Amino acid sequence: MVTDNLRRVRALANHVDPARGVPAHHRPGFTVAVLGAAGGIGQPLSLLLKRTALVEHLHLYDIANVAGVAADVSHVNSDATVRGFTGPAQLGAALAGAHLVVIPAGIPRKPGMSRDDLFNVNAGIVRDLVSACAKHCPKAVLNIISNPVNSTVPIAAEVLKKQGVYDPKRLLGVTHLDVMRARVFASEALGADPNDIDVPVVGGHAGVTILPLLSQVTPAPPSGAPLTETQIEHLTERVRNGGTEVVNAKAGAGSATLSMAAAAAEFAAACLRALAGHRNVTVCAYVASDAVKSLPFFATKVRLGRSGVEHNYGLPTRGLSPFEKSELEKLVPELRASIDKGVAFAGGDEAHRRRAAQQRRAAAGTAGNSDVRASGVSQIPA
Repeated sequence: MVTDNLRRVRALANHVDPARGVPAHHRPGFTVAVLGAAGGIGQPLSLLLKRTALVEHLHLYDIANVAGVAADVSHVNSDATVRGFTGPAQLGAALAGAHLVVIPAGIPRKPGMSRDDLFNVNAGIVRDLVSACAKHCPKAVLNIISNPVNSTVPIAAEVLKKQGVYDPKRLLGVTHLDVMRARVFASEALGADPNDIDVPVVGGHAGVTILPLLSQVTPAPPSGAPLTETQIEHLTERVRNGGTEVVNAKAGAGSATLSMAAAAAEFAAACLRALAGHRNVTVCAYVASDAVKSLPFFATKVRLGRSGVEHNYGLPTRGLSPFEKSELEKLVPELRASIDKGVAFAGGDEAHRRRAAQQRRAAAGTAGNSDVRASGVSQIPA
């Protein structure tokens, strides 16, 4: 009886995670590089990725102190091999052969610091690291974590364009922590399990640009009663201020490093499943998009495939609450300014201004004063 039960448990585990129980030499393993692996996010992220089934080679890079992290993580029991790479001279080797590059490098938030305050330091870090990716692993899927994501993803896009290797399907800003927070906070209000519900989060990854669509919680709440408008407003503010909540609670001793690492690892695992050929892998991500006119980047739910983003679901066409509709309009100018700032930093400001002006004229001609698209489904250009 015990043997039969154990066999059933193993069969279920293999169904949930097909890589589990498969001999290592038969698994579709991938090389994953973490840039900024010795930092507050990078260390726990590296640990979690070491335990991710589809990771065959884990390359950990930082400008200092990464050798110890690599040695420590290498002792965790999994099939993945771990190597540490220190400094610019070893960056190319760290990126060689990478299928997925995860970039948490940069300075963390401190009390009283907004994501925009991080720009002057982190913008240059992302520019230089993505430039190296363009040279050494141009076909890799890039996961950008370094804040402010609203600006660093456009910076990465401009760098890749200049080097002739830009593929919008392979560049993703990681906003998954907003989704995790929305699930947790909504589940508390609904009396549900956060692992059993989904809450799409759209817009960007800072302040008012973060918009959890709490009216779109799936599946329906166990009670059958949806969240009230008052609850939606309250929970939206809590999701938006989740990072500040952690920064203040740590009283200057750090930021949301652990939850961000968990979100980044979960997001990276989704990318790897898609690269391995798993179907119907959906996430929310900040990507090149035409979901909102005049905004070349926007976070929505997307479906991942072997080449990165294979379909963008855009914005829902029905069911948004009055509050969500209003907040959607409000976030547009804030997000546009962050995108423009990133593009200008990367030196693509003139071409971007022309494109943005054309998009705004088109939006004004087709949608009155609204920048928000009417259609709910869009396709990422090949």
